Amino acid sequence: MKIAAAAYPLDWFDSFSGYEAKMTDWVSRAARQGADLLVFPEYGSMELASLGGREVAADLEAALHEVARHGPAAGDLLLRLAEAHGVHILGPSAPVFEGERPVNRAVLYGPSGVIGHQDKLIMTRFERETWNVVPGREVRVFETALGRIGIVICYDSEFPLLARAMVEKGAEILLAPSCTDSLAGFTRVRVGSMARALENQCVVVHAPTVGLCDFCPAVDENVGRAAIYGPPDHGWPETGILAETGLNEPGWALAEVDPGAVARVRREGGVLNHVHWSEQDHRLAPGVAIV
Repeated sequence: MKIAAAAYPLDWFDSFSGYEAKMTDWVSRAARQGADLLVFPEYGSMELASLGGREVAADLEAALHEVARHGPAAGDLLLRLAEAHGVHILGPSAPVFEGERPVNRAVLYGPSGVIGHQDKLIMTRFERETWNVVPGREVRVFETALGRIGIVICYDSEFPLLARAMVEKGAEILLAPSCTDSLAGFTRVRVGSMARALENQCVVVHAPTVGLCDFCPAVDENVGRAAIYGPPDHGWPETGILAETGLNEPGWALAEVDPGAVARVRREGGVLNHVHWSEQDHRLAPGVAIV
């Protein structure tokens, strides 16, 4: 199969039709290149705040509600595009209000409908201290025609036990949509994603927002490069990088992935991190010796 990770810029729209045209173009370009799985970034949906005008988009709280208001229409659009092109799409994550405060939700669409969603589980300081976006409650794994997929949204990718819980539920591909405003922030997610690919001997797909956004302060600066990672082991690139875009260059990173390659490296790799994971347990309990 072919996987596409988006390095995605945030744009201003005067109407929803502008957003529809942009998403249609992005999905169509990836599909024309043979992509089966398309991954958009965390908070890529915040560009929809522009539909409320500059005053709304510039207000942290009002922007959340404006983007959430357009969530159903954006979801319907992605569902139509997934069906029309016969692809799987992880949509750009968005605030969703199911209580007083929103979660940060990424929805996975397939050719036959919505497969499911993952809410971000561990919030950054900005999300919890300033924006008051609240964490989700559940680790999920999705059974798809492409394999079992887990989603580690941005900061979640930096916590190995979250990814490991997904892998122990059968995940072979982890999707890591991100939104980071500095090279340091991007590097943390990049290093975390590469580490998750190494220790779980799986594929990790990193899709960031890129570039400046002058109308929405929550996402005003965006640094990153899209990439697809695997374990640096037999049958995989020695760097662990299958494909990547240039830093802050909008576009798709695309890579062919053999669906059976994860099972093979977990069985026949030069190292067997996935199998040997549990050997940590008895060495750490009941505590680490100080000598």
